[in-house]
Amino acid sequence: MSQMPRQAALPTCPSCAEPLDAGDRFCGACGYDLSAVPRPDDHPTLTMNGSVQPAPAQPAPAQGTTHGTGTAGAAGAEALGVNGTAVPGADASGVPGVPGAPLPPLAAAGPGAPVAGVRFDRPSEPDEYALQAPDPRVAAEAAAVAETAKVCVACRAGRVDDDGYCENCGHAQPRERDHMEAESGPIAAVSDRGLRHHRNEDAFGLGCTALPDGSPALVAIVCDGVSSATRPDDASLAASKAASESLLAALPQGAHPQQAMHEAIVAASHAVNALADEPATAREQAPHQNAPACTLVGSVVTAGLLVVGWVGDSRAYWVPADRSSPPARLTEDDSWAAQMVAAGLMSEAEAYADERAHAITGWLGADAYELEPHTASFKPDRPGVVVVCTDGLWNYAEAAEEMAEVLPPDAAGRPLHSARVLVGHALDGGGHDNVTVALVPFPAPVQGAGSA
Repeated sequence: MSQMPRQAALPTCPSCAEPLDAGDRFCGACGYDLSAVPRPDDHPTLTMNGSVQPAPAQPAPAQGTTHGTGTAGAAGAEALGVNGTAVPGADASGVPGVPGAPLPPLAAAGPGAPVAGVRFDRPSEPDEYALQAPDPRVAAEAAAVAETAKVCVACRAGRVDDDGYCENCGHAQPRERDHMEAESGPIAAVSDRGLRHHRNEDAFGLGCTALPDGSPALVAIVCDGVSSATRPDDASLAASKAASESLLAALPQGAHPQQAMHEAIVAASHAVNALADEPATAREQAPHQNAPACTLVGSVVTAGLLVVGWVGDSRAYWVPADRSSPPARLTEDDSWAAQMVAAGLMSEAEAYADERAHAITGWLGADAYELEPHTASFKPDRPGVVVVCTDGLWNYAEAAEEMAEVLPPDAAGRPLHSARVLVGHALDGGGHDNVTVALVPFPAPVQGAGSA
């Protein structure tokens, strides 16, 4: 006659001794993590003196197999720890276990069997595991990223994403070119986005070098991107860089400043033309837009010569240090208004009052009608300052006399401050366009020599 197997005592929590249900992962009373408790699986319970702990009575095993079932807590069975103290619910290794779990067959544990001692087949596990030390390279990289991350200028909390917007408040951040200032020896330039445009499409280049005889030479280039063209900001930047680098390379080799200016404008034209073939232009090209384009005006000042060059409607002015002497405009615009005045069809006042006045007839770009670099040289008989600027400034000081009134008297000694004053004048007047101005003193002071 078959018999129902005897139910083993319910296991208990090793922490609070509360009864546990089969399959519990945590104690319902104290929250103890039962998955971290090792269970006896391959050792009989042995005492430290070598004797076998008597096993409770078992039903007759089938097929001659002997199984032992140990209970702790409820059944009163205890094992001794390594210090001889009783540890409830523990096996012979002193590790707490779950009572009621079946043990494997007893291999050599019988009455009178010699036992050498406790078996430790498993290595002891430490109470705590040492954490791996952080990699200093990873920490340094994280710190570098944190330092370089831009913070929003509006909320001062959010990080700025790669598109220039705050991830916290969504505020568009100022671009690097929105306001630029630079000094190179005795010359300086300031460029500002203005109050109406969403970006600054102007650019400039400055430099100081020496002629073969050791005398100084000062270089200033100012470019204005054509807003109706594709990538006007890239065009002005490419042109100003190419022209200034060309001049700074040619002048020390003995090239005449006026010829060097002509070659610099040609180099700038090639740089802008190259933009038309770049993939970025194709991506941004719109049906109503032309290839990248810009205007250019530049000046080279030596100890006794003043050279200007231009294409478009950016201008250069001469303002003498002695304000009792008359100032002068050194360039002629490539514009519709200038053509009307040159042809005698309109007075200057009438032409510049027309809405077509600022339509340019000459520019740098792949779709320009024909490149005609303009250059002129002067030999002033007195010291002064050359004002090289875009129409964002001269729209608010068009006549040479007006420009002389706005320019501070100490402009030759404080070029950066004076350039800021001129840009501020344009912004106070409305700032309808990008504003860029460079100031170059004449004659070039000796201390301005050297590479830039």
